[in-house]
Amino acid sequence: MSIPQSFIQELLARTDVVEIVGRYVQLKKGGANFMGLCPFHGEKSPSFSVSPSKQFYHCFGCGKNGNAIGFLMDHAGMGFVEAVQDLAQQVGLQVPDDDVSPQERERAAAARQKQATLTDVLEKAGDAYRRQLRESQRAIAYFKGRGVSGAVAKRYGLGYAPEGWRSLASVFPRYDDPLLEESGLVIVGEEGQDKRYDRFRDRVMFPIRNVKGECIGFGGRVLGDDKPKYLNSPETPVFHKGRELYGLFEARTAIREQGYALVTEGYMDVVALAQLGFPNAVATLGTACTPEHVHKLLRFTDAVVFSFDGDGAGRRAARKALDGALPHATDTRSIKFLFLPAEHDPDSFIREHGTDAFARHVGEAVPLSRFLVESASEGCDLATAEGRAHMASNARPLWTALPDGVLKRQLLGELAELTQLNARDLSELWNPGGSREPARAPAPAPRAQPPAASPYADEPPWGEAASDLDGWHPPHEPDYVGGGGSPGGYEDYPGGGHGGGGGKPPFRKNGGGDWKKGGGNGKWSKRDKDAPWPPQPRLPRTPAMGRADHAARLLLSHMGFLEELTHDDHTALCAQPAPHGPLFTWLEAQFHEHGPLAWAVLRESLRDHECEELAVKVMTGAHAQTEGELAELRLELRDLLNRMLIEGIKEEQKLLVLQAAKDPTALERYRVLEQKRVVLLGVGPKAA
Repeated sequence: MSIPQSFIQELLARTDVVEIVGRYVQLKKGGANFMGLCPFHGEKSPSFSVSPSKQFYHCFGCGKNGNAIGFLMDHAGMGFVEAVQDLAQQVGLQVPDDDVSPQERERAAAARQKQATLTDVLEKAGDAYRRQLRESQRAIAYFKGRGVSGAVAKRYGLGYAPEGWRSLASVFPRYDDPLLEESGLVIVGEEGQDKRYDRFRDRVMFPIRNVKGECIGFGGRVLGDDKPKYLNSPETPVFHKGRELYGLFEARTAIREQGYALVTEGYMDVVALAQLGFPNAVATLGTACTPEHVHKLLRFTDAVVFSFDGDGAGRRAARKALDGALPHATDTRSIKFLFLPAEHDPDSFIREHGTDAFARHVGEAVPLSRFLVESASEGCDLATAEGRAHMASNARPLWTALPDGVLKRQLLGELAELTQLNARDLSELWNPGGSREPARAPAPAPRAQPPAASPYADEPPWGEAASDLDGWHPPHEPDYVGGGGSPGGYEDYPGGGHGGGGGKPPFRKNGGGDWKKGGGNGKWSKRDKDAPWPPQPRLPRTPAMGRADHAARLLLSHMGFLEELTHDDHTALCAQPAPHGPLFTWLEAQFHEHGPLAWAVLRESLRDHECEELAVKVMTGAHAQTEGELAELRLELRDLLNRMLIEGIKEEQKLLVLQAAKDPTALERYRVLEQKRVVLLGVGPKAA
């Protein structure tokens, strides 16, 4: 879907960011702005500012910032198009799309209206279920028996569907309204209207909400031993079990604060864990974990822990979760698997052993890499050639599903060792006719450039004897190698020499230290040092390229790299001073809306955009050429981002030192940042 930039500008002009943020964050007037507790990180003193004049929010604690669209994307987990549509609906605008016909646009509008109507119906039923809970001692006793407090019940909107076939008839004026069937609340028999009855009867009710907080379905659990134990809403226009996660709306802030999402197997696990100190838990809705589930979680965090029972069923569920997680297991993400004793679920384990014991188990969860190897080796006798071959056959589809990166290559080596093959042979077996896995070698040392390889080697010896210039490099010549180097970056000379243009350089040095004219046969003879040279014009040079320029060049050339970045990376890029920060923000919005695009497409989208000049600058000239192995380009980008993150940490540490005398927590924050800085210094290629 292509949304014109002019519409985005109009939408933001008609949207009040204070109102949008205020629906999720309690704001209080503080001077010209509104202040509140940041929803993106845990804090006790408000550092989250919303500016009505700038229509912008900014957190002075974690650095998160953006407009109304960005807030819905970051906080509510919406995609770009979804956030735009949500805001447009609120202000009464129709989102234009030049790529669709008027008929298709009309059908899409009708579908959105239907979805809004269905969620209204479900919200009304949820209110009725919550009222019924207050009147049912059996349902209250059940929740109390599971240790659920009234506060947690209110937070998750728990309710009760009473006994009786047509309880909802007292809630809705028309029990024969087709919306009740479409929303999954009422079942209609094949014989007609006389067979209409409530789907949920005598069950405690768990509302299922989307990331915007709208009720899209229900899960119901019996109070006794009836079957089925759990009953979910059917698939509807607003509810798709393979895409939604129970408790994600309630857990989204806790997930950011805790640093990871805990995925469990049932509604009651989520509620019980929230009661016992783990409000970052979510659950699948009676289905195996899918790639869509994992992708949705990774909008909020880079770390996911799947919790399963230790019995056979739990292992099978974990195996399916592994399949769903593999396509998203990039080098910057942590995905682990927690297996509890067979006799326990998370609720019973915590009640018997305590929260600290459960937290230790979470910390010791099995990494995805180890679980992959264990799953591939299951049932295989690795002491025999046949068993090792069987293991390799099991491992191949798992390994292939991983995105390319360091983790995938490490696993290839580990699996090759188990099969008693070298990585090159195993890669060739798994990729017949494709490129082999390159042999592992130590990282190359920084290139020592001989004098003739210097960019300055093509210059005539202005004011010096040729023999005096052998090996000379100007003191300001940068030492940028593969994404590292000084903050100023490197300088580029189009055409390979100072004279500009392609072809043979104007001057070159011969083996004896003399200088020749390019293309001529005469030599530059050594002259008298006192003989004056005529004044020479300053040679044109391309302005120095900084780290933000290099990052923009790589991301504009390979937009898909955005998928592999961490939340800290995105924040660091978007927080860059203008014009770089707005360019990265725009690029992320394009990625969320369209997916990876070629530079030619992006160039057309940038016509008359405020970031057009910068984008064209970084994508023009020899420095814009990004040919090479994608792995090398990823390493270059990673090194640039690490350096930018380290610079940001240093600046924050300077402020914390000044605050330490008044704020006791400043030193603790300083130590946390120092640990993070040390980790970043040890990641990626070393600078020259």
